[in-house]
Amino acid sequence: MRVRVDPLVCEANAVCVGLAPDVFDLDDDDELRILRPDVPPEEADRVRHAVRSCPKAALTLDE
Repeated sequence: MRVRVDPLVCEANAVCVGLAPDVFDLDDDDELRILRPDVPPEEADRVRHAVRSCPKAALTLDE
């Protein structure tokens, strides 16, 4: 499973950071960084929830 962000759509609301902080982070410029694009199995449910919860639908999950 791999997660991607569309930087043109992302508004850095940080919903994903709150739901899966081991995978997502905001940098000093308030841009979303994906810390672990290849999602480990133990994070899969949280990342799926974060992708579904993104208010701008800026995240994509390839399973």
